[in-house]
Order: sequence, then C-alpha cells, then structure tokens
Amino acid sequence: MLFAISRVAAPGFAENREKNLQPHVDYLRSQKNILVISGATTSDDGKQYVGSLLIVNVKTRAEAQAFVDGDPFTRAGMFTGVTITRMNKGQFNPGAAEGA
Repeated sequence: MLFAISRVAAPGFAENREKNLQPHVDYLRSQKNILVISGATTSDDGKQYVGSLLIVNVKTRAEAQAFVDGDPFTRAGMFTGVTITRMNKGQFNPGAAEGA
C-alpha cells in the first residue's frame, strides 16, 4: 500500500537542517526498499522550507508511522505536524520529474 506523508516544518527548521541533514539522508537511503519519493516542500519562491512530502510503500499505517518515527529529522523535533494518508496509485510518470 502507498502512504503519503506530509510534514510541516517547525520554527527553526532551516537552522536545524544542516546539522541533521546527513543522518536524515543516510536514513532515507537505508529505506530505499520502501521509499517511493521524498522531498522538501518550500514557499513558492523556493527560499523557505515549509515541510516535506514522502510516499512510502508499506503494508500498514503502523509501518508508515515507524518510518516517520525513525527519521532523524523527526527525532530532532523539526516538524510540528505529520499527516499520513493511504493512497491509491493512479498515474505514475517519474520521467515528468526530470529536471525538477
């Protein structure tokens, strides 16, 4: 099952990002068997982080929550909220993301 995970950046996210970035990236790489896509969400001008969006392929909501809980960004308190929503795969066109 696919789950979309939307997280809202906490105040001070940008300041905390640098010191937690490598552990976060290492964690995401370790989860490549379930991680479909991930990325920061930003303001329209791209200058401010507002959160993140991830899609994981796991069997249960509990597994999606465990994925979130294991992320060093989560453990560092870098988000004020998280929403986990089950989703159905409709269109899938990874080529459309090229150059983004």
